[in-house]
Amino acid sequence: MQALRILLINPPHTAIGSRIPREHLPPLGLLSIGGPLIDAGHDVRLLDADIGPMPLKALLAEVARHAPDVVLMGHSGSSSAHPTVVGIAQALKHYLPALWIVYGGVFPTYHWQDILQQTAAIDCIVRGEGEHTIVQLMHAYATGGALDAVAGIALRVAGSPFVTADAVMISDLDQQRVGWELIEHSRYSYWGGRRAVVVQFSRGCPYLCSYCGQRGFWTRWRHRDPVLFARELARLQREHGVQVINFADELPTGSRRAWKRFLEALIAEDVGLTLVGSTRAGDIVRDADILHLYKRAGVIRFLLGIESYEAATLARIRKGADVDEDRKAIQLLRQHGILSMATYVVGFEQETDRDYWNSLRHLLRYDPDQIQLLYVTPHRWTPYFNEVATRRIIDDDQRNWDYKHQVLETQGVPPWRVFLWFKLIEAVMQLRPKALWRVLFHPDQEVRYGMRWYTRMGRRVWPHEVIGFLRNVLWMRPGRTVGEFWGGQEQLPEEALARPQRRGRADIGLQLLPSGEAKR
Repeated sequence: MQALRILLINPPHTAIGSRIPREHLPPLGLLSIGGPLIDAGHDVRLLDADIGPMPLKALLAEVARHAPDVVLMGHSGSSSAHPTVVGIAQALKHYLPALWIVYGGVFPTYHWQDILQQTAAIDCIVRGEGEHTIVQLMHAYATGGALDAVAGIALRVAGSPFVTADAVMISDLDQQRVGWELIEHSRYSYWGGRRAVVVQFSRGCPYLCSYCGQRGFWTRWRHRDPVLFARELARLQREHGVQVINFADELPTGSRRAWKRFLEALIAEDVGLTLVGSTRAGDIVRDADILHLYKRAGVIRFLLGIESYEAATLARIRKGADVDEDRKAIQLLRQHGILSMATYVVGFEQETDRDYWNSLRHLLRYDPDQIQLLYVTPHRWTPYFNEVATRRIIDDDQRNWDYKHQVLETQGVPPWRVFLWFKLIEAVMQLRPKALWRVLFHPDQEVRYGMRWYTRMGRRVWPHEVIGFLRNVLWMRPGRTVGEFWGGQEQLPEEALARPQRRGRADIGLQLLPSGEAKR
């Protein structure tokens, strides 16, 4: 087989989270397909245009310098990054007509038909997780094989969009490796300038939150070998000076047994890493007796999806949680010197001023160390789409569909007042005496460091959010419905991968108990 020259492009993202922090994390999705492609014998390079960000003219010059046969593009924030990807693809095709452009990620996985109909510059789309699919696709492309025989892709056949069979979900996540050699580790940092990487211990989530845009993409919860994973993180620290590990998992703690084995293995490696990630409050309560292992392994912060204070709302969005559990989880983390960040989502309902006031009161009772407010953002492949398909949107710029901009109309409260409530809640939570004491005087140096870093970040982000809102507020008028915006009233299929056939107990994998605990 002829080796291909392949260029992975991480496009610049317009979101505040990419532009303001002055820190960048490696594009894990591209690195995850880069490793298998290198092992398959291809010449692979990464162009991270998100750093800078790189202007389009400079990006085009870099692509021309690399002279690739194939460009692969994708971004973790794929819905809001999509317009940027389209612009890059069109410019590349204009200057390099023979270039073959492949696009992957969550958004193109579901909107493949619209993309292939509307964007002639994009030649092929990889649907779902891409490690196996991309190797098979590049082999077929290099050898002149039948592309439409490769599972897990969409392309044009006879000028029309065509989708192949779903790719089979990867059961053994340790089969493929991340192409860490594609990056210069010194360029990537987090948590206040500390050298950092993004990793996945697990994929997927067994819970059925109706608004989640990730659960169906991964199809089923799986995890890596705990000891091998700990060994990989230790190697990154020893060989590349990595200090911070940022978990991209929806639920790294999904199996108590596997997570405990990982913590013990990482403690045994004795490399002094700092771990940050997201999990569910229920798993923290479940692990009350082993939270000391979290701390010893280096866990300094967990993000907890609080979402709402109303039990009825939590039930309707199928969160599978309760407010008492949320409060208990925050208390347990604090007792063990681990920061809690509570995410809280507004916009599920046609909220009133009283609802926002009650949200603030309940968040004060929760007493999280850090707070992240988000606006609910409906995606067409989620069950939540069915609830809001007829609601009107107030922002039709897809670049703003990033959870940090209002996109849904709230009839009872105008957009400017929703924004004021949003910022008021953030300000009260971060400037209340308890939070300030933790910033200034907390006895745990690492906790104090984390609080100060997050406070500095907020000071930089706030002015940009206020200015951005003032620029847009005059144009925020109810327009198309959500269904009209996304091109249809019906939900797209949620699961992106085919489940492997079960051939015996050894192939069954994890079965999840109602509590979220996993067993073999």
